[in-house]
Amino acid sequence: MGRMRRALLTALACSAASCALAAPAQAGTVTELGDFKDVPFPPADCPGQPNTSDCQSIAQVSGFQVQVGKHSVPFKIRKPGYVIAFTLRMSKPNPDQVNFFKTTYGSTPEVRLDVIRQVGKSSAKEYKLLKQTQAFKLQSYFGSTQSYALHTPFRVHKDDIIALTVPTWLPAFAHSLPSDNAWRTSHTGSECAATTPPSAAQEKVGSTKVYGCFYRGARVLYSVTFVPDAQVTNTAAAR
Repeated sequence: MGRMRRALLTALACSAASCALAAPAQAGTVTELGDFKDVPFPPADCPGQPNTSDCQSIAQVSGFQVQVGKHSVPFKIRKPGYVIAFTLRMSKPNPDQVNFFKTTYGSTPEVRLDVIRQVGKSSAKEYKLLKQTQAFKLQSYFGSTQSYALHTPFRVHKDDIIALTVPTWLPAFAHSLPSDNAWRTSHTGSECAATTPPSAAQEKVGSTKVYGCFYRGARVLYSVTFVPDAQVTNTAAAR
C-alpha cells in the first residue's frame, strides 16, 4: 500500500490472500482505491490539541469520499471485478473523548463496507445499497492503520461506489484539509450543519437513501483493495 504500513487483520479467519482465492483465478492486477502517492493519508484527528474541537469522528452515517486532490470520486468502480479488503487509518482518542463518543453515539465503535449505486436523476443524489459487510468492531485497533479482509469478496460492476456505513462512531477522519478534499454523507437538509444530527446510517440492503450533505476540507481515511477482471490478451486461446 505504498508508504503506509499495513497489517492485515482477519475478523473471520480469512487472510487477504485466501479471500482473493475466492475470486475467479483470472483476476487481474490488484489496485488500492483511495490510496494515492501524491496525496497520502493525513494524520487522523484525535486526540488533537487540548480544549479544542480538533478531535472529530464519523458517527451514525453512511458516506464516501468524492474528491482527494486531483482524484475525483476515487471509490467509483471503473471496470468489473472484486473488492477483497479495506483499510482504515484510525486515531487514538483520549479517555475523555472516547467516553464522549460512547455516551453520544454508542458503546462499540464499528463500521460496515458498502456497495452503493446512484439511482434516478443525478441531481437527486439518491443511492441504493446493493451489498454490505457485517459490522467490524474496531476499538482494539485505535491508533493504527489496519486492513480487514472480506470473508466473501464483493463482486462489483462499473459505476458502483464503495462507501462506509458507521452505525455508531469511527475515528478514521481528518478535517481542516485543503478544499480539494471532499466527501458526501447520507444526511440531508438542515442535518448537514447540525452539531448532533439524527442517525442516518444506511443498513438495509435494497434500500435507497439521499446522500444530501457535501463537505469540503475533510477526508474519510479508508482505502479499498480491488481486483479487476483480467483482460484477455490471447484471443485465440480464449475461444
